[in-house]
Amino acid sequence: GSGGGGGGQTNEEILEALATGMLERLPIKSEKYMFGLPFRVDEVSEKYPTDYNESMNTVLTQELLRFNRVIDVLRNTLQQLVKAVKGLIVMSGDLEALAASMVTGATPALWMKASYPSLKPLSSYFDDFIKRIDFLQQWIDEGPPPVFWLSGFFFTQSFLTGTLQNYARKHKVAIDTLKWDFMVRLDTPSTKADDGCFVNGLFIDGAAWDHRKNVLTEQKPKVLFEVMPIIQLLPILTTDFKLKKGDYESPLYKTSARRGTLSTTGHSTNFVMNMIIPTEREERHWVKRGVALLTQLDD
Repeated sequence: GSGGGGGGQTNEEILEALATGMLERLPIKSEKYMFGLPFRVDEVSEKYPTDYNESMNTVLTQELLRFNRVIDVLRNTLQQLVKAVKGLIVMSGDLEALAASMVTGATPALWMKASYPSLKPLSSYFDDFIKRIDFLQQWIDEGPPPVFWLSGFFFTQSFLTGTLQNYARKHKVAIDTLKWDFMVRLDTPSTKADDGCFVNGLFIDGAAWDHRKNVLTEQKPKVLFEVMPIIQLLPILTTDFKLKKGDYESPLYKTSARRGTLSTTGHSTNFVMNMIIPTEREERHWVKRGVALLTQLDD
């Protein structure tokens, strides 16, 4: 309330302010979100119809549908919470658990059930969530970006498969004859890759990047994570693929948990792929240090 009284806010006031602030950032429709939240996928599909030569249109609409489910869960639970805090409805067990998480700054289990993996606390989780829907909105507004924010996808595998499909159709090769090659870029491309795609948003766990030599290098003291430069993911015929001396096959995980349960699709919920990155040391040097790439940090 107003006035300079000493008393702090009650839990109810804190919760109401938190929930209301979050709901304001998820408007039903606004100038920024021209296609509404949840996204109006039918309207987006008119702009980006299913196209044999551009799998990214399907990737986009599938991602919008996945994010719509999370938007619905977040919005509904926050609206219910505001009503319960105001005494308009009874506080259910689910809402009590939600309130308890929010007061301590933890991301509610109810949200995580509907969400992509994340170990972030509440405010970072929500900021990151908004960043993801903004990434999709910008894609809707401006077309596929030159560099894709790999961390922003809900189901990373569908984006990777879509990229392989585009390559296979363009070059008239069977998709199952392809695997990935990787090129680390020290510049920021302003146009999209002719083949494959440019991605950013990754972090190195347990090592660092030498920007002069463009290779993996030792971790700096006290620096746990470092930003990985932009990588070009380049489909290549399996028969043309060769590991070079010093190549390190680094696992890419969504979060630092490093383990992941298998989802219904048979994909791990946390492991994304192995990425081959250049180094000047033997592979075992990095294996011993447990070096991995992550799409997001825990903070």
